[in-house]
Amino acid sequence: MTAYSPFPVNPFKQGLKDRRKMIGCWCTLASPITTEILGLAGFDWLQIDCEHSLNDPLTIVPQLMALKDSVSAPVIRPPWNDTVLIKRFLDAGVYNFLIPYVETEEQAQAAVAATRYPPAGVRGLGILVRSSRWATEPGYLQTINDNIAVIVQVESVKGLENAAKIAAVDGVDAVFCGPGDLSTTMGHINNPHVPEVQDAIRHVGEVTVAAGKSAAILAGNKDDADRYAGWGYTCIAVGNDAGVLRNGTKALRDTYK
Repeated sequence: MTAYSPFPVNPFKQGLKDRRKMIGCWCTLASPITTEILGLAGFDWLQIDCEHSLNDPLTIVPQLMALKDSVSAPVIRPPWNDTVLIKRFLDAGVYNFLIPYVETEEQAQAAVAATRYPPAGVRGLGILVRSSRWATEPGYLQTINDNIAVIVQVESVKGLENAAKIAAVDGVDAVFCGPGDLSTTMGHINNPHVPEVQDAIRHVGEVTVAAGKSAAILAGNKDDADRYAGWGYTCIAVGNDAGVLRNGTKALRDTYK
């Protein structure tokens, strides 16, 4: 299989556009070693988390390097929908974003604008940056606006109410429903299996698909993943590195205890 590359066309962004089934996994341990191992598994995408982990622009670069021979598309989640932070991740070589806690169409528009050079957006111009392979990638400045993927997270009651408008924003490639935070803001802390939360998750998927966008989600188990797929979700994360390590080592210990 060919290693993932965003040039000349970002295949992850194209996969979202085509609403192709893509299975992903979370990377939270801030380690290029564990990220490299996950990359060898052949996931379609790996979310390198900077919201609920110790990651920052400096720690993600070695992880991006660790995935250079992998088929897995790196998707970075900044700690917040912040134009300056997003600019730093862009220059560091991030092409796929998962933007947390988007509640309105204006916030979704701001997330898209942060990833585009003017006049399409507000990204500041850096020439000698890792993203352009240190100014050696032909046509980078002319084509990169069309090769950045933006996924926005709906994970609050307000976001739920505005989900259809958020999904319709030009430049939003996918809407990610965050079951944990959504259930918590609905009064059921980290309990997405409550019927009304399940109804909300289904609603986010339906309005996203109706807008012609890819619906994304994190599934806690195979049954959840299958149910969400039946509701139109095609970009599904199925675990994380910390959980795999915790559960795997415990199972190994229990085998011999």
